[in-house]
Amino acid sequence: MSSAAHDEDRFAAFRHKAFQRYFLARFITSSAVQIVSVAVAWQLWEQEKNALLLGLIGLVQFLPALTLVLITGLASDRLGRRRVMAAATTLEMACAGVILIMALSGFFSPFWVLAVLAVFGVARAFYTPASTSLVVNVVPKADFANAIGWVTLTWQLASIIGPAVGGLLVWISGPVAYGTAALMLAIATGSILTIPKPEQDIETDPTSWSVILGGFKYILKEKVVLGAISLDMFAVLLGGAVALLPIYASDILHVGAIGMGLLRAAPAIGAVLMIGVLIRFPVRDYAGTILLLSVAAFGASTAVFGISTIAWVSIIALILVGAFDMISVYIREILLQLWTPDRVRGRVNAVNSIFLGASNELGEFRAGAMAAIYGAVFTVAAGGAAAVGVAGLWRVLFPKMSKTRKLEAPDLGED
Repeated sequence: MSSAAHDEDRFAAFRHKAFQRYFLARFITSSAVQIVSVAVAWQLWEQEKNALLLGLIGLVQFLPALTLVLITGLASDRLGRRRVMAAATTLEMACAGVILIMALSGFFSPFWVLAVLAVFGVARAFYTPASTSLVVNVVPKADFANAIGWVTLTWQLASIIGPAVGGLLVWISGPVAYGTAALMLAIATGSILTIPKPEQDIETDPTSWSVILGGFKYILKEKVVLGAISLDMFAVLLGGAVALLPIYASDILHVGAIGMGLLRAAPAIGAVLMIGVLIRFPVRDYAGTILLLSVAAFGASTAVFGISTIAWVSIIALILVGAFDMISVYIREILLQLWTPDRVRGRVNAVNSIFLGASNELGEFRAGAMAAIYGAVFTVAAGGAAAVGVAGLWRVLFPKMSKTRKLEAPDLGED
């Protein structure tokens, strides 16, 4: 195949204008959310010197997704994903504007800031299932794997660029950070509204508990989807090490604040590098086996990081953590979208967002609680080993998932 053909395949999703606008909106929105989170955390810490407030910033934004899970996905399936995305980014823009006014007025009360962030969390709770589900509607199925690679890349790049830009902007001033985020969210909303109205199999059945619980019902019925989602959840729950990076930077590796930044960025660097590989060489066969091996390698790399006392070894281990995690994310997202009927896709993605949020939030709590008792080294190393064990156990518990070869689903029908 010629080099030009390779390039055409690599950028296949971008041949569709709807995807170009969707991609832009996702990247800008994710970056703006990171800027708001970083700026608020910095200002509250400088003002209050209360570590509990830093934990509450994430918690108040996660709880709406948990408490509203029964309606966020249904709204996406009934009202149209583009419309829900635009409404959510508009609400996020309004929240950034309110925090901007609070910062300008000097009335930066922790209670009211957290209250606004809770509303911000409500917007994100509706945005996540709608945006995740919409990608299927803006590209042909043949280009979906390529689109997932690029969409995942937007999140990883935003996770690197957003905090860096947010830190720089809040160093200039808090209002500059919040004003920039509000402007970015306005641009994202405009980009969403210019996406041509996509084809979507709208849920039209009368509202009932069966319809509301459609996401849970489908996931429990489809073992490939259930296996992929739960595998990632338990691997991250047991193998997550991010919460303990300050301990490693300060007391184990002795690399200071700059080294802490490198440690924090290393998994994202690995993920971005791996996405480049996956976009060029997408998974075409043995998807289930590759998924399980990538989770096992994620756990093994975490264990290596846990026991390492050499900074460069630790950074390489974290790069590998991010790279192997990205393989599992890539395969899981494609399986989740292509194996799910369009009419319930929003509800399924809402449930998936809870699985992911719970694994991250509970994983950080698990790591902190264990480290307080057993120490950071044992906690991270044991967690990595447990993630390897989860991969082996899931091969037995979900044989259909482990034997899945192609990412494309069998005929779904419209159940």
